[in-house]
Amino acid sequence: MNDLAPLLTPEGRALLEEVRGTAPADELAVATRLRRDHPADLVSAALGQARLRQRAAAKFAAADAERMFFTPNGVEQSTRASVAAYRARRLTDLGVTSVADLCCGIGGDAIALARAGIRVLAVDRDPLTAAVARANAQALGLTDLMEVREADVTEVDTAGYDAVFVDPARRGGRGRVFDPEAYSPPLSWAVEAARRAPHAALKIAPGVPHEAVPPEAEAEWISDGGDVKEAVLWFGTGAPGAVRATLLPGPRTLLGRGLPDPDVRPVGRYLYEPDGAVIRAHLVAEVAEEVGGGLVDATIAYVTADGLHPTPYATPYEITDQLPFNLKKLKALLREREVGTLTVKKRGSAVEPEELRRKVKPQGPNAATVFLTRVAGAPTMLVGGPARPPEGP
Repeated sequence: MNDLAPLLTPEGRALLEEVRGTAPADELAVATRLRRDHPADLVSAALGQARLRQRAAAKFAAADAERMFFTPNGVEQSTRASVAAYRARRLTDLGVTSVADLCCGIGGDAIALARAGIRVLAVDRDPLTAAVARANAQALGLTDLMEVREADVTEVDTAGYDAVFVDPARRGGRGRVFDPEAYSPPLSWAVEAARRAPHAALKIAPGVPHEAVPPEAEAEWISDGGDVKEAVLWFGTGAPGAVRATLLPGPRTLLGRGLPDPDVRPVGRYLYEPDGAVIRAHLVAEVAEEVGGGLVDATIAYVTADGLHPTPYATPYEITDQLPFNLKKLKALLREREVGTLTVKKRGSAVEPEELRRKVKPQGPNAATVFLTRVAGAPTMLVGGPARPPEGP
């Protein structure tokens, strides 16, 4: 069903309530029962919406997801609510009270902005998507702050708004789009729209080349729960050229200081795995300085140090063994240590973790972590486990 309207009728809403929480294994039986009294298309649409709501609970609060409306693409491409709320706080800190949200999708970012007290014009050119965003504003009681408009964003006058927020489509007919100029609309258009506004935030893929960042923009990479979610180009923050990595929850923000690449040094007692946002933001040098360490290899984002220096920007591991890459030696070591739970991490290695686990066949009551990487250019295996703070006296 490509029309949301039937689900917004009393019959549609009653069906949505009835199918809430339906398990996949029960869908056929539920659909068969409901089709005796309701149109088959409407029953299918309600069950489809229930499935989308269940998937959306990973990004939105469950209480919101149960009331909202979604499209398959909308669930896939929506910003996680925690990330959207963080961005909204940054805008309110800048004194922003009104935002033109261009390419608003199903309205996830607009909802966060409105909940922060910001008046939002939410624009999307797709009729169904705009209808879903409008229904979500109504479902969450935000219609006083959210105006949803079906239009081509390139034709919308954003004058009079304190800020623009642009989230270009980064998927095409063949999947993800990696060239910023292949976004819809292109990044160059979004940058020009940002330059015309007092403030702006452009959401882009975290893999964007650093050379694509305009000199007047502040670039921020955001992770949530250890997963890198997005990069944002900020305009009008008073920090042109700044680079930062922000980790949620928190937030905790690491600011770039323009440090040179760390030296390569022998593997010490501890190995630090920087958060993905730190790596994407090219701020591994800042972490290395913080823990008093260096790199295991000039091309690998693993930091090593002799001391344990807890930092929110990297996960520390205590290294017990360093081996040249050799599966037989690793298997023998794991057997000797009675390791049955093996975590495999890799950086700079072509070996897949599942393949390695299958070949070494770990068995036993103990756990270990193995890093497949390069040390000073040589394929290497580092064995250890999560570092624990030293016990007090």
